[in-house]
Amino acid sequence: MHVAILSPIAWRTPPRSYGPWEYVASLLTEGLIEKGIEVTLFATNNSITKANLISVCPRGYEEDSELLPKVWECLHISEIFERGDDFDIIHNHFDFLPLTYMKMTSTPVITTIHGISSPKILPVYKKYNNQSYYVSISNAARIPDLNYIATVYHGIDLDQFTFKSKSKDYLIFFGRIHHDKGAKEAIKIALKVGMKLILAGIIQDKNYFKRNIEPFLDNDLIKYVGVAGPKKRDELLGGAYALLNPINVPEAFGLSVVEAMACGTPVISFNKGSMSEVIVNGKTGFLVNSIEETIKALKKIDNIDRAECRRWVEKKFTVERMVNDYIKVYESILAKDKN
Repeated sequence: MHVAILSPIAWRTPPRSYGPWEYVASLLTEGLIEKGIEVTLFATNNSITKANLISVCPRGYEEDSELLPKVWECLHISEIFERGDDFDIIHNHFDFLPLTYMKMTSTPVITTIHGISSPKILPVYKKYNNQSYYVSISNAARIPDLNYIATVYHGIDLDQFTFKSKSKDYLIFFGRIHHDKGAKEAIKIALKVGMKLILAGIIQDKNYFKRNIEPFLDNDLIKYVGVAGPKKRDELLGGAYALLNPINVPEAFGLSVVEAMACGTPVISFNKGSMSEVIVNGKTGFLVNSIEETIKALKKIDNIDRAECRRWVEKKFTVERMVNDYIKVYESILAKDKN
């Protein structure tokens, strides 16, 4: 089996810090190689991989403003489909645009739908509904009008996350600084309970940051530390009393939630999207519906066994499990294709 992985090119694969889709594409690529499967990775030229790397884009366009995203996306996607017949499977992690290139090859295309940024992109997914094989990253993330071959939860590399049996006295918010992720709500919670809050993540909405985050940063309780790379991420998540995840939109998966639990840190999340699939309520954290319920849940965090948080991730969200699940999907597609 020869698998072609199409990674996004906003960031390097794997990303230095932020870049969740590139991160998953990288983990899957390296995991498949460890299983002895031949993989060709289509990603930026500065990507790091044991796979055969094919690239047309020198680096991520989010890292170089001279690169016009649409130009390099078109060149990047066309590169894989012009070579499409060289592979047994094309695995698309690039969202909807590659679907419009599918007629260039007879090779089956599997598309992991990492998220739906807007209902306005759905016409593309609907057009190719019976031509590409769609994989959801949680059951909650499924779109009713689309057909899916499987749900495959993301896996993480547990070696990157150190279990901490004891926490420090701060709360952590780890994610995009944007209304969707609830950074403003996390600050409200921290101020109400009088606990220190560390915010880490890319500023995706500068106006939101200036209006809702910046005014509180002079307060000793609230600290923004920027984008955290793997080492800093491990340190911040592992030391936290709890991860606050007061999301304002349904979460398709939530990598930071799993990463926190891998360190032993419980998660308090608004119960939206996939959160009931990722968190065991009362065992690895708490599912809540408001700021007030979050504050009540914080009083019960000491009842959570941090070792249980780690065990849950070891059971459900490892790279090996994710890789094995995708191999099963590939094999089922190839079996159908032969028939």
